[in-house]
Amino acid sequence: MEASPLTQQTRPEFLQPKIVGLYEILFREDESVEKPRGFWREFFLLRPDTASLRRIMGDMNSVLSKKYTNPFSDIIVVLAGLDDVDMVFTEFVSVLDTVIRNGRNVGVRQKAVKAAMSITSGAYQTGLVSYLTHRDLFPSLMKRQLVHDVDTPSQAFEPFVLLGLLANYNKFEFQNPYRLRLEDFVNDATIRKLVQSFGFTCTVARHKYITVQDDLPEGWTISNTLSYIGLGALSGGKPATPVLDEDEAKDLFAALPGPEAATLLSTYEFANANKLFCYDLVTLPPENKHDASAFGGFLSWTSYLLQHAHRSSRASLYTYLDLFILQILLEDQILAKRICGDESRTSVRLCRQRQPYLPFVRGERVLAAIILDIMVDGLNHNLRRRLDIQLYNLSVGVLARTFQVYHWSELWRSLLSFIRFLATYADHLKPLPEMSALINSLVNLIALSLSTGESFLPDPASYDDLFYKLVESGDVLFKFKDAYELSKHSSSSSIDTLISVSSHYYALLEAEKGKVKSKNLSPREVSKVIKQGYETLSIQAKEGLDVWEKFREADHRALLKKIARFAVADVKTLVSS
Repeated sequence: MEASPLTQQTRPEFLQPKIVGLYEILFREDESVEKPRGFWREFFLLRPDTASLRRIMGDMNSVLSKKYTNPFSDIIVVLAGLDDVDMVFTEFVSVLDTVIRNGRNVGVRQKAVKAAMSITSGAYQTGLVSYLTHRDLFPSLMKRQLVHDVDTPSQAFEPFVLLGLLANYNKFEFQNPYRLRLEDFVNDATIRKLVQSFGFTCTVARHKYITVQDDLPEGWTISNTLSYIGLGALSGGKPATPVLDEDEAKDLFAALPGPEAATLLSTYEFANANKLFCYDLVTLPPENKHDASAFGGFLSWTSYLLQHAHRSSRASLYTYLDLFILQILLEDQILAKRICGDESRTSVRLCRQRQPYLPFVRGERVLAAIILDIMVDGLNHNLRRRLDIQLYNLSVGVLARTFQVYHWSELWRSLLSFIRFLATYADHLKPLPEMSALINSLVNLIALSLSTGESFLPDPASYDDLFYKLVESGDVLFKFKDAYELSKHSSSSSIDTLISVSSHYYALLEAEKGKVKSKNLSPREVSKVIKQGYETLSIQAKEGLDVWEKFREADHRALLKKIARFAVADVKTLVSS
């Protein structure tokens, strides 16, 4: 007797409708597995099970996060169908607007905001977001969600991020109505809530870096001493936080910043469009005097971002946004005066997770000095053969806009060390795009400090130190000029100024060595020669060194589009979590 061709299949643990199994196949994560033959025929013939579909999808992000061959048309087919898309999405956005404006409680309204974030981030590269720009959710988001019903800064985070995405959407291709809304918005109470929300987010984002490595310098205590010699249990203090090994810390740092960094895109859009937002961002005091202000939180997070910017392209792009924001703020004369004035004094925690460290300053300082610290730290910690030219261009640009009370010796050392680095690796760096612009900005900045230092440096010693460091770097300046062929460059006048000053004082110091018959001069003798050299020194700096091009968004169009793509991906992560 022949064996039966039929085989008994394993009985499943539980029975489920066939359509539910098809739903699970449709939304599974493994895209490489092909759908069984006749899948779509069965799918549309079977009766829908809406409860199971809702459970499997969770939210609209399940549809929008899938990879489609033709995203625009495929997403429309799944969500609405090609024939009904206009009617369905117009009604959908209308319902969202109504719920955000008049939902029965804050929780329901926030779910509607999250649904809007899901459709905006998931369909950002399609035309579906245009339905949200035609409807204009701005009044609902700003008047109801952010003013009347928000009790904590964290509740304003999602509407703020949503507005940033909508204002950024295709703004270089058409006149974005949300951008116009941002320019005209003058409700100070609402803007203050946005600023508070941003400051809260900055503190949360910075804490993730501190969790990986707590970098706050500790003062001397008996507990610290006992712990150092292995007798920490006698102190009765809390056990020390375990220190991660280098590889673990490197992996954790590489994953930062978290998806909440998408808020930087919103902050940039507001800062670039709304003067009142910029003013409140800089001047708004903290609700609790023991907490950092929103701007202080932003600067603190920026210092951590900038010190770790080299770890990933994503971190670099968000750092660019921070530097764009700082440039916009410093180009406003009223805000620049405030940032450089004594009324801005505050205490900000800056990143100290990698050497070399800048001098640790306890207590309050003017904001300008804090910004200078952050920029100098960025110059010191992102030196690579594959130099991030954009990062250094922006950092030098911020330095050129910020001069105030500072430990100037560290600034001169960092700038001239950077020139030494550029001269050493000229063969690798010279072909990089925008290298010429970076060299021009760097050399002009040092020449400007030479020619106008008396007007902003606090004492003659700081001015003398700049001249002495130029003398020390004399050989490097010649090498730097030759390596980059600066005699043919627009900055030739500035590099010649630096070399002439260095050569002038080098000759005087050599002459003084001959008089005292010694190979080395004491610091007092060097200082004396530098002061005497002022009488015979002539600095021929070119005009216009104190003038820089103002920030123009169109100059960074491609870069901002790239940043927006990363922000959209982070918003998808926020929605799905």
